[in-house]
Amino acid sequence: MHKIVVLDGYVLNPGDLSWAPLETLGSVTVYDRTPAELIVQRIADADIVLTNKTPITRQTLLDCPSVRYVGALATGYNTIDTAAAKELGVAVTNVPAYSTKAVAQFTMALLLEVCHHVGEHSRGVMAGDWVKSADFSYWNYPQTELDGKTFGIIGMGQIGQATGKLADAFGMKVLYNAHSPKELPYPAEFCPLDELLARADIVSLHCPLTSETNGIINRQSISRMKKGAILLNTARGPLVDEQAVADALRDGKLAGFAADVVSREPMAADSPLLGLPGCILTPHIAWASHAARGRLMDVAIGNVFAFCDGKRQNRVE
Repeated sequence: MHKIVVLDGYVLNPGDLSWAPLETLGSVTVYDRTPAELIVQRIADADIVLTNKTPITRQTLLDCPSVRYVGALATGYNTIDTAAAKELGVAVTNVPAYSTKAVAQFTMALLLEVCHHVGEHSRGVMAGDWVKSADFSYWNYPQTELDGKTFGIIGMGQIGQATGKLADAFGMKVLYNAHSPKELPYPAEFCPLDELLARADIVSLHCPLTSETNGIINRQSISRMKKGAILLNTARGPLVDEQAVADALRDGKLAGFAADVVSREPMAADSPLLGLPGCILTPHIAWASHAARGRLMDVAIGNVFAFCDGKRQNRVE
């Protein structure tokens, strides 16, 4: 029988999903969150560990030699020292592609909020502004139509492709920058990054965070963008130089910035993005629809069963 420990299960499963299938494999202990000083204590005699954002370092693996498997409860697994895991014979898995449709949909929700400020108009109506209006219709922000705009995608993996499909459905011309051209079921033009930045009315980030993409949106790249462009980020916070974006919003270079991710999460109280006009921020929830979390849970549990059966499934090490 296995001893299974989930180090930080609350964000994935705040109570509307079930860990019960794992109980057929042995004892299961689920922690909502695990502070750094308790990681080793909690997994010292476990052989299977599941983690979302709780780090598993080389030293942790050395201190916990019973651990033979670490499963990331996410697509990204940068919190796990995979080199050390490989050296020590510890299997590492992730959960790819579970949130593709959810993140693509959320990206468009952010864009539509920038274009229409639905939430602000609803709050105004609820506060009585429409009751007091002299006219049958009013708007506190310009209404922006997307048909005919140019939508630029940086990073054309599964989420980028799904987002491009939605952009095409809205009548936008799709540009994309990636390592190589893709065969797509809708019209989209592959182009260099500088050309994409110069031509796009909306720039949407969907690339992974690497040494090459860290800070890909900075003062220089923003200077290449159209005046009044909209920037969207549902990928990774550090792709963006947040001070450069804040300055571009203030001086009108960017008409809007909408992001579900920031460079530090939870968000820092001194973030330059807080309180800025034209800035819409959500707390890293694009992935978190019930359907997407259910898929994540099913695949994460399936990965554990595969490991216990001696099979390789979604192995990254």
